[in-house]
Amino acid sequence: MAALTILDAVPDGLLDCTARDLHRVLEGPTLIELPGEARKPLFVSGLMHGNEDSGLGAIQHILKSRAEQRLPRPLMILIGNVAAAREGRRRLKNQPDFNRIWPGAESGLETPEAAIMAKVHGRVVARGAFAAIDIHNNTGRNPHYGVVCVHEVAVLGLAAMFAPRAVLFRGLPGTQTASFSRLIPALTIECGQPGEAANAQAAGRFVEAVLDLPDLPSGKVDESRVDLFHTLVTVRVKPEVALHESTGADWLELLPDLDHHNFHALEAGALFGKTNHPMPLEAVDESGTDRAADFFTVRNRKLRLRQTAIPAMLTAEERIIRQDCLCYLMEKLPHPPSES
Repeated sequence: MAALTILDAVPDGLLDCTARDLHRVLEGPTLIELPGEARKPLFVSGLMHGNEDSGLGAIQHILKSRAEQRLPRPLMILIGNVAAAREGRRRLKNQPDFNRIWPGAESGLETPEAAIMAKVHGRVVARGAFAAIDIHNNTGRNPHYGVVCVHEVAVLGLAAMFAPRAVLFRGLPGTQTASFSRLIPALTIECGQPGEAANAQAAGRFVEAVLDLPDLPSGKVDESRVDLFHTLVTVRVKPEVALHESTGADWLELLPDLDHHNFHALEAGALFGKTNHPMPLEAVDESGTDRAADFFTVRNRKLRLRQTAIPAMLTAEERIIRQDCLCYLMEKLPHPPSES
């Protein structure tokens, strides 16, 4: 595992390489600290997962568009899992998930990767960053949306600048956004599927807009601009359950078009797939309680929703289901009251 590299200028080749070729430019995780006007710095990260390339594309977009200008505020850029990006993988087999090892994680804090994230975290907090933006992609079909860990006007105002939907999610300690929340305004932006230039450009435009902000959003969030959702449970397939119909083993066969339902309310009784297991899923809430029996039912080998819920990040890709989750189930929330 390469140590953290800290640079004060953009290295040659960074602006034009692909994520798979990034290893030719950077040895590993790299923090680039660029000067700007005398304001608090903006922190931006990409490639926490090596198969999610919109973060790199957004960073390239910003640096090219501002190449001849002094930045309106200093910019701190973290480029994460260079080794996994070379393989087009979320993470390599011998690696922890780079977005589960930030300060506050329940495990993994003794790894070299966690030490790198702790060092970056300390530098960002010490400089009193204006905001932290973590750029991600989805494997399933999802619209653009923001993810926040606090129900605060400033953070939701930033999220509304990116997309007309935001998800409040307090779970998964060790994510970058959770590690910064309540220290500095922090959010994740989910930019649709990787490999699409329009998604990287949307992320780049958003980061540029935040760079140009003189102050954080305040007052009341315009409810017509952003729908706010709350994550109820994280849904995972039990590790002993195969993801295809199998003889002599526990199995679950999901509907192939499940990801068409992301951010659409599904009624009780909605079909997820077929299974020979009495309950092939775990559905863990923010307290760590498995509530699968509250949200799903199996009858006549049919896996169905037990109650109305709104899914996000549904995916049919087995590697992602195993490394992360099948989906999240959400409810819609009211907005916070205005700040005086």
